[in-house]
Amino acid sequence: MEVHDRRPNLDVVIPGKRGPAVIELSRGTAGLAKTSFVVCHQVTTLDRAKLTKRLGTLPSESLREIEEGLKAAMDLD
Repeated sequence: MEVHDRRPNLDVVIPGKRGPAVIELSRGTAGLAKTSFVVCHQVTTLDRAKLTKRLGTLPSESLREIEEGLKAAMDLD
């Protein structure tokens, strides 16, 4: 993670693609066309109507890794 001071009392943080809260999914996993990353510290909600196409289902091992990433991001044990 990189932090750059732009103004007093304000930091701009650029999350990296590494660390316990970022999970790499290899190309082909659950139908992914390219290697992708689950960024567990940037959780958001989406309207289901915005989700237009189902790519596939994640294997249980990937789901376990994501669960651990979410726990790390939220500082849960």
